[in-house]
Amino acid sequence: MFLLAGLAEIGGGYLVWLWWREARPWPLGLVGAAVLVLYGFIPTYQAAHFGRVYAAYGGVFVVLSLLWGWAVDRVIPDRYDVAGVCLCLAGVAVIMYAPRPS
Repeated sequence: MFLLAGLAEIGGGYLVWLWWREARPWPLGLVGAAVLVLYGFIPTYQAAHFGRVYAAYGGVFVVLSLLWGWAVDRVIPDRYDVAGVCLCLAGVAVIMYAPRPS
């Protein structure tokens, strides 16, 4: 679910970016907006609490954003990007999988 949500948010945001910032045709922005609305529904299928899902998703979003930039915009992540990604994924693991008292 995190991967699907990330792709929907980043993909939709990218289409809006292209329309608004790079003067692409308006239907691109409309499709981007629709994908962003779809993104709003995807996290609701996670079993965890809302706050935890969105906090953990934030870390996954960082990873996917850098991968998107690398694949689409050809911006290669540097060592600081990689270090930040590792920190974010460690945070995701703690938030989602730490043992908690019942």
